Amino acid sequence: MAASSKRKTSAPKRKPVRTSGNPARRPIIEAPPITARDWIGAARLRTLPLAVAPVVIGTGAAQLADRELHWVIALACLAVAVLIQIGVNFTNDYSDGIRGTDDHRVGPARLTASGRVKPRTVLIIGLAFFALAALVGLGIVIRTGQWWMLAVGAVCIVAAWFYTGGKRPYGYFGLGEVFVFVFFGLVATLGTTWVQAFQLPQEAWLGAVAAGLFACAVLLANNLRDIDQDRQVGKRTLTVLIGRRATKIVYTVFMVVPFLIAGFLALLYPIAWLSLMALLAGIPAIIIVWSYRQSRELVVALGLTSLTALAYAGALYWAFVG
Repeated sequence: MAASSKRKTSAPKRKPVRTSGNPARRPIIEAPPITARDWIGAARLRTLPLAVAPVVIGTGAAQLADRELHWVIALACLAVAVLIQIGVNFTNDYSDGIRGTDDHRVGPARLTASGRVKPRTVLIIGLAFFALAALVGLGIVIRTGQWWMLAVGAVCIVAAWFYTGGKRPYGYFGLGEVFVFVFFGLVATLGTTWVQAFQLPQEAWLGAVAAGLFACAVLLANNLRDIDQDRQVGKRTLTVLIGRRATKIVYTVFMVVPFLIAGFLALLYPIAWLSLMALLAGIPAIIIVWSYRQSRELVVALGLTSLTALAYAGALYWAFVG
């Protein structure tokens, strides 16, 4: 009867990985291997306009004081901002993943929480982006001779790590918006202006406030999406502390104030009125935040908010140099 028995065929084995949860405790199941798309997704490209916007505004403000475009320094500032943003995204992936914060998140799956990548690998990649940002920043310091800015760069990277890293990350205690406003608004914009013009005109300050508010709006949209999950794991974001309705109000304020700033600037630079075109993305984002039924809809609002910031920055740059 052995001749008539069916042969057993073996299916190709997939690499076993862990399900969502703490990587040290969750069970092993089969999952598809990691792909380039997953790595790109972990970089969270929809947040990168927030790194570009303050550099664009800061460069425009610098050209008000010095009509020459210092394009090498401007590109270096852009590289630093983008590298730090990606570094933050990867280290957040690592820190939230090992804490189990991302176990039940609504948006795209994170590398660490999915279990398909070792947490240490995600951490090393995040730190590598920070290191690249530091090297480019060092080049800016050498080129400009502003050695004191090494301390500013170090503070930026340390603050980026402790946003969700360390034993008591301040992003878990309602202070994330403070970090975002200061570093992705004020420091990024004013730093860009200073290294190109060695001056900080009022336009740079006003643009920095606008950039910071847009960045905070993106964070609010993100945390509004994850409010239920964050409550479950004890992550006390500003959204968790003040609730959904108050978050929607604050988000709307953060989206509107930059356009009031642009209206003031338009009294001196009429082209600044073109920033209102950014409302083509901003108004739908506000509508989604107020009317969403499923949390995943806020992923769209997050992307639209980032695009609003970038379009706004482009309009201000044109107004300053036009």
